[in-house]
Amino acid sequence: MSRPADEFPSQARSVRNRLLQVQDSRSPCPYIDSTTARMPLLYPVSPLDGDDVDQLLAGGFRRSGSLLYYTRCAPCHACEPTRVEVNAFRLSNSFKRVLRRADKELTLTWQAPVVDPARVRLYNAHRAGRNLGNSPPIDMADYRGFLTDSCWPTLELEMRRGDQLIGISIMDVGSTSVSAVYTHFDPAASRYSPGTLGVLKQLEWAAKHQRRWVYLGLYVSSNPHLNYKSRYLPQQRLIHGEWVEIRDGAHTPSAEKPSWTNLGTGGSTLPET
Repeated sequence: MSRPADEFPSQARSVRNRLLQVQDSRSPCPYIDSTTARMPLLYPVSPLDGDDVDQLLAGGFRRSGSLLYYTRCAPCHACEPTRVEVNAFRLSNSFKRVLRRADKELTLTWQAPVVDPARVRLYNAHRAGRNLGNSPPIDMADYRGFLTDSCWPTLELEMRRGDQLIGISIMDVGSTSVSAVYTHFDPAASRYSPGTLGVLKQLEWAAKHQRRWVYLGLYVSSNPHLNYKSRYLPQQRLIHGEWVEIRDGAHTPSAEKPSWTNLGTGGSTLPET
């Protein structure tokens, strides 16, 4: 939770009158067992542009399909929206290895999101292989409703080894920011660290397209599926309504600045937005 219980995020107040609240009820928390969550769902009643995206992301909003939500779960304060400033981010040696391996062995393509049976199979295999909940497999309509039906500009990064689809990373795009939505991949392709690769390629895309921020979603320290975000330093987290700088000296990589152009493009196609 990142603000008082009944306060709408101040960073997004200019957009509030264009959002219709469709649900605001308590439910089991999807991130922490035996905890109750409150995540209001809102539907945009008019088109949202890149500036609107930036303001909503700065207020801690996330997208699920064509709906938006934010956390409002006091007294719990575990969820902390997280972002990385592109020009401040530092590539560690392990991050560089992930990029170089992908550049040598994979084909990476940014494009409009696609819905097809291969992506749905990949999503279901990812969920099952990584023990991400007990929900039944989804179908193409579910996939479209969760990831590709969007209320603002959205891209996907397609990861292939030869003809084999091994990963998909969905990213939303604002005027000065981008937002990591969801990455799913073949568990057998773990040697490529597709989850890490997705974030690094989002940072690379943002650098090439003059975006300042990459939003990584919610950080929850006790959740192993969400606490990996602490690796991307320096970063900021939205805590009690304010963005707070996080610099963990024990884990901060080298002060060397990233050089995306020197790492190669690995066949990536980067469309203009």
